[in-house]
Amino acid sequence: MDDDFEFFLAQMGPAIERRRVSEASMARFRGKLPVQLLAYWEQHGWCGYADGLFWTVDPQEYEPVLEAWIGDTPFMEKDAYHVIARSAFGKLYFWGEHTGDTLKVMAPGAYGISRESIFQDDRLEFALRLFFSNRDREENDFNDMFSGARKKLGQLKHDEMYGFVPALALGGPATLTHLKKVKAVEHLVLLAQLAPLQIMNPAT
Repeated sequence: MDDDFEFFLAQMGPAIERRRVSEASMARFRGKLPVQLLAYWEQHGWCGYADGLFWTVDPQEYEPVLEAWIGDTPFMEKDAYHVIARSAFGKLYFWGEHTGDTLKVMAPGAYGISRESIFQDDRLEFALRLFFSNRDREENDFNDMFSGARKKLGQLKHDEMYGFVPALALGGPATLTHLKKVKAVEHLVLLAQLAPLQIMNPAT
């Protein structure tokens, strides 16, 4: 195990709800996603960390989510993207085959953050290691609600997330009492239909 992933595990804790990644899935993404990511999949599977606050996911399973959020946007003209991870509240991490970690979408608020690629093509293996070492609990929580949501609603399964009902885009309040366990893929696709995606471009 490399130092970056060891640091990630130290910050985010042991895996839960681990699912084995088949050789067919490995083959499907070989040459599209970093070798290092496939090595993590092989060793750890697709699973949750930090008690289910952060999840690595099957990009094929999340293709409807990708299509719903950026399928008709200029992003798909710039690179081929895959959803490789998400948070318990629907923060989506997109990985570009040539540009790496350059797009994140916070689905409940229908906003995204896009930045220029720092590492491209031949440096994407290094970028992938940085992606994991830079993850922390705070960025994946939503208004410090995770602990309360887990206590109230229980631990998430691999195909679940905490969603606001009614959705924030429909005027629902961002409070713990309005959180429910929902099916992740279905809910994320629904959220994409409720409000247009707003993209921010940070200066750094």
